Amino acid sequence: MHAADVMTTNVITVDPDTSVQALATLLSERGISGVPVVDKDNRLIGIVTEGDLLHRAETGTERRTERRRSRWLDTIGSDQEAARDYVKAHGRIVREIMTRDVISVSDTTDLADVATLLETKRIKRVPVLHDGKLVGIVSRANLVRALAMTKSEPAIAADSDDRTIREKLLAELKGQEWVHMWAADIIVRDRVVHLWFTDDRSGEERQALRVAAENIPGVRQVEEHVMPAPVFPAF
Repeated sequence: MHAADVMTTNVITVDPDTSVQALATLLSERGISGVPVVDKDNRLIGIVTEGDLLHRAETGTERRTERRRSRWLDTIGSDQEAARDYVKAHGRIVREIMTRDVISVSDTTDLADVATLLETKRIKRVPVLHDGKLVGIVSRANLVRALAMTKSEPAIAADSDDRTIREKLLAELKGQEWVHMWAADIIVRDRVVHLWFTDDRSGEERQALRVAAENIPGVRQVEEHVMPAPVFPAF
């Protein structure tokens, strides 16, 4: 299997001139921890995460640093680090606080390589590019779902029919106002469509999604997987 077989295609992005407050609102309302930053041509230029918002002047959480004056080189390094921390705490737009050296993969990258990258770099997600443009994102959740669909024998390359079925189903669901489902919740394996739901989804929505999947040419079966809905603590 490759990145294109499991990636989320409907990626939430921001442009570099998005305000920090708008970014914080987006992450909070969508329940996500980070987003890619793209230019007007949908080319990846950075990534910004909730970690970039932890130490902010508005909340009084600026990073506390102590100057080290033991050596001249230490002083230079400390000053540079303090300057970066100041920008993180006071920058007003995304381009000022985003990470510019973004780790990414292509849509044909093998899933084993993606998994290794997420582990060794200690990151939660990786953008997927095709010809330099953002086409999706693979998170740890995507890989876990893909693993759940495999058989006990060693994994082999995904059949091209599986990818075609998934792409056609995602295209059918795109723009449907009643769809409240992430691409990561749809996995196709051996022409079987696996749909992941939380237990608070209505029966009507689940039936509609099943019908949409069954109508895709080549699908031989649709299986539903129900998970408990997340419980948010009351404040």
